[in-house]
Amino acid sequence: MKKFVNDPKQFVPEMLKGIALANPDTIKYVPEYNLIMRADAPNNNKVSIVQGSGSGHEPAHVMVVGPGMLDAACPGDVFAAPPSDYVYQTAKLVASDKGVLLLVNNYTGDRMAFEMAQELAEADGLKVTTLFIDDDVAVKDSTWTVGRRGVAGNFFVMKACGAKAEEGAELEEVVRVGEKVNSVARTMGIALTACTPPAKGAPLFDLGDDEIEVGVGIHGEPGRRRAKMVSANEIVDILLDAVVPDLPFVSGDKVALMINGLGGTPISELYLLYGIAAEKLAAMGITVSRSYVGEYCTSLEMAGASLTLVKLDDEIDALLGAPASIVNRIF
Repeated sequence: MKKFVNDPKQFVPEMLKGIALANPDTIKYVPEYNLIMRADAPNNNKVSIVQGSGSGHEPAHVMVVGPGMLDAACPGDVFAAPPSDYVYQTAKLVASDKGVLLLVNNYTGDRMAFEMAQELAEADGLKVTTLFIDDDVAVKDSTWTVGRRGVAGNFFVMKACGAKAEEGAELEEVVRVGEKVNSVARTMGIALTACTPPAKGAPLFDLGDDEIEVGVGIHGEPGRRRAKMVSANEIVDILLDAVVPDLPFVSGDKVALMINGLGGTPISELYLLYGIAAEKLAAMGITVSRSYVGEYCTSLEMAGASLTLVKLDDEIDALLGAPASIVNRIF
């Protein structure tokens, strides 16, 4: 293993400290609870949005804290859910008069941690709601989850909820928007290689030089099947054949299209995939109105990509287009 790492047990805290030091005017790091929060939080004029999961998926979620996005992110260790007490303390730190929305990718450990944290926060008299994200169409049940997994489509839920919260909407309205976006977001991923968590020091799984994992999870969980490597055109066909009929997306729809890198794929290859997907969607009569290409929800240095479609209406389109700023860049 070759990684820039000191003590693997300190990998996440050292990363979080670096994020805070690089953004001293906008971000606050609270090492006691392993969290990143907006320096100006809480704001009693808006719902506070919190997201969290295991680390290793950056920029999700610790690098998307800022106006129009998250108020705080509470990560666990690499590919591990955060302790429920850390989530509880995060909710307390950012709690506003309008309440707190906890966004949770649908994994068993994350669900348990956040549901327990909500109970603790409510016992303190805080107004807290939890929304689960499950955009992955690859499998219904996987190694770490019951039901569909939450993957790169979570960015659209964060963006829409963040925008609605900035408008001053009540908690119930922010939840409604999040549920609406989640209901029309669909994702499928393919891995070309495995990844190596710092504490493990070895790849999570074995994948032959001529093999791909179809429908892989963001922790390296098994997907639908293992297959031989094929051309980029064929890979896009595999992804679209899984995503498009699932909602379904139909001729006349307007969509947001995301090609998300899993951590080790050159941006040139992601744009290549985007171009193929956009043309194939156009041939189906589906109009791509919003485009997202890059790394949004990764799996350390795994080579691979996922494709997300979100069906747009006027409300979702406006929320996705609202201004937002995050760590070191505009989203």
